[in-house]
Amino acid sequence: VREGDRFRATFTVRNASKRPLDLAVDARATAAGKALPGVEPRRIALAPGEARETGFDVAAPVGASAIAWQVDVAANDGSARDSIKVAQKVVAAVPERIYQATIQQLGGKQSMPVERPADAIPGRGGVTVQMQATLARDLPGVRAFFEAYPFSCFEQRTSVAVGLHDANRWNALMATLPDHLDRDGFVRYWTVMRDGDDALTAYVLSVAAEAGFAIPERERARMEQALVAFVEGRVFRSSALQTADLAIRKVAALEALSRRAEPLDPKWLDSVEIAPNLWPTSAVIDWYLVLKRQPRLPRHDERIKAAEQILRARLNFQGTTMGFSTERTDALWWLMVSADSNANKLLLAMVDAPAWADDVPRLVRGTLGRMQRGRWNTTVANAWGTLALARYAARFESTPVTGSTIATLADRSFAHAWRPDDGPKTFARRLPWPEGRADLGLAHDGTGAPWVTMQSVAAIPLATALSSGYRVTRTVTPVQQQAKGAWRRGDVARVTLEVDAQSDMAWVVVDDPLPAGSTALGSGLGGDSRIATQGERRVGNVWPAFEERTVSAFRAYYRYVPKGKFVVEYTVRLDNPGTFALPGTRVEAMYAPEMFGELPVTSWTVLP
Repeated sequence: VREGDRFRATFTVRNASKRPLDLAVDARATAAGKALPGVEPRRIALAPGEARETGFDVAAPVGASAIAWQVDVAANDGSARDSIKVAQKVVAAVPERIYQATIQQLGGKQSMPVERPADAIPGRGGVTVQMQATLARDLPGVRAFFEAYPFSCFEQRTSVAVGLHDANRWNALMATLPDHLDRDGFVRYWTVMRDGDDALTAYVLSVAAEAGFAIPERERARMEQALVAFVEGRVFRSSALQTADLAIRKVAALEALSRRAEPLDPKWLDSVEIAPNLWPTSAVIDWYLVLKRQPRLPRHDERIKAAEQILRARLNFQGTTMGFSTERTDALWWLMVSADSNANKLLLAMVDAPAWADDVPRLVRGTLGRMQRGRWNTTVANAWGTLALARYAARFESTPVTGSTIATLADRSFAHAWRPDDGPKTFARRLPWPEGRADLGLAHDGTGAPWVTMQSVAAIPLATALSSGYRVTRTVTPVQQQAKGAWRRGDVARVTLEVDAQSDMAWVVVDDPLPAGSTALGSGLGGDSRIATQGERRVGNVWPAFEERTVSAFRAYYRYVPKGKFVVEYTVRLDNPGTFALPGTRVEAMYAPEMFGELPVTSWTVLP
């Protein structure tokens, strides 16, 4: 359920004995340590074999993360007793989001003005201050982004596991890897897809090797063999966008293969026209990394020097931000490449290069300056960024942080005294918003320069539709409705989402919320109705690569969406009475997240 939802929690009591029972039902519901009103003891008389529902009308309290239920049923004569415990998750209808963030090394004293956004919900959010001695294993904004990330293709789950340094997530993902490999050994974004993808396969191999995460030997060999066959031209995979990108994709495959112990076959270069001046920056970085790891390739010294010169020529530093002269053409979203991922991969490539020793601090400041809301723009960029900064920290952060650091906002403060065993730990506290504008003061007294992340966190309701590349409209029509004009428990509705895309784009997701306790039909699981889903329309030259039905949302993922309109429909069964708050409907290009559309959705009332 979502905060503020008013709903009925229903329990079914059955008399399994062979005689009538007079039962006492003692129900309790607590959230954040407080009992919820409306949950009172009651009595039920049941005949042998009879079952009866008993319900409690409650409201999900604001600020709670869960509702704990305990229901005890006992016969008055002491002949029967049963108990059940259930935990219900509570999420925010208007989630708190990071709207601004910055990370910097603190030396001495600094201050900055802060103020609660005018349209934010009072009493929620604040300024989160996070202190750490090193960037070795934690970037707070990136961690928050990954922990809340909702989408679920193989790349995204890979990036989340790497970005969070989460071995358990990685091992769970690797358990599914055999099902994600296609007939040739390429990794598929979802298991239901027929073909895997060479760019995804190369990325998984490369990022796993950089993170030190193991891929099962059998699957890793199959993936490498698939890339070898792709480079040699024996196996072909089409790109999501019909464009001349084959050389770029082959160089990415060579970069992944260059990480193996055995050397690359020089003949593989014959399948690629070596023209780094004409390549996008991502391909030049990959080519540099190939040459860095494979010193025996033909014309090695000449080629690696040329690659370095090209990268230096394309670098553009303005203040604390780093960019590339080719940035407008470097966004290869259909290959999961962005300027942010290029910046982070460049830092990773050059962090131990002697010729770049004087430039590495500028690269670090530059790539941190590219962050928006404390993170980079895509899952791939954030995974590479965490690895790059961890490598930088291990090599260059040699001065220990001692003494104490303090942050002060209005009448609240947060101080931390540094200890030798702090290591890469993060120490955080949220300071509440002040009344009006105030200065956030930061001060460090001691050696070293701790990293401090400041995040502006607020819950801002979506009041009007937003359009930045996509426009979306949403309509709900009845499929089965007991009473015209009113929704009741058991009714079935059809949700129609019409999307207008302003340009061609690969990997687009449509994310639509479900009322708590309802079911998006079409999963094929027991209880689904095939008849109810008949008539669902798919309009436009698009087809989902995967559809996801969770307890909170319906999502459709598209490998490619051309410019123009398309329509997707799904069917939802309303299984629980109540009034349910709904977050917005969102359409997003996952590898170009600045392209999105969002629509506010009104609450949905379901009668008993």
